[in-house]
Amino acid sequence: MKKALFPGSFDPFTRGHADIVQRGLRLFDHITIAIGVNEQKKGWLPVEERLRALRQLYRDEPRIAVEAYNGLTVDYARQQGIGFILRGLRTHKDFEYELGMADVNRQLDGDIETVVLFSESDLANISSSVVRELANFGHDIRQWLPEGLCYNI
Repeated sequence: MKKALFPGSFDPFTRGHADIVQRGLRLFDHITIAIGVNEQKKGWLPVEERLRALRQLYRDEPRIAVEAYNGLTVDYARQQGIGFILRGLRTHKDFEYELGMADVNRQLDGDIETVVLFSESDLANISSSVVRELANFGHDIRQWLPEGLCYNI
């Protein structure tokens, strides 16, 4: 079984993230959406709320799990027996960052491969930080969230 880990803060989870997950299901038998927890950063949405909303969104998709983790992504993937890290790229800036992370992860564990999917062009402008900014200024953010995703905010 080919399993992938799709890590991120997902604060919030956007239509772009959902697109990567759906397209990733064509490549992998199982995807774990893994919310990375950094105790030194205060998130916009509590981790528990992100977990609840994503588990509800994917409740009818047995090939998707939603978990939270602390520490390095590559270590978590190894602990879970997951051989692939799934990432999405929106821009060339994302490419530079992801290339560096993939290189480090490969040095830490050469058995775990990073697989990159490019964002659909109509979703490339959507980022969690932009969505948070819009919400903080009172704008309705539903058009940038996957249909059916419901946060208690």
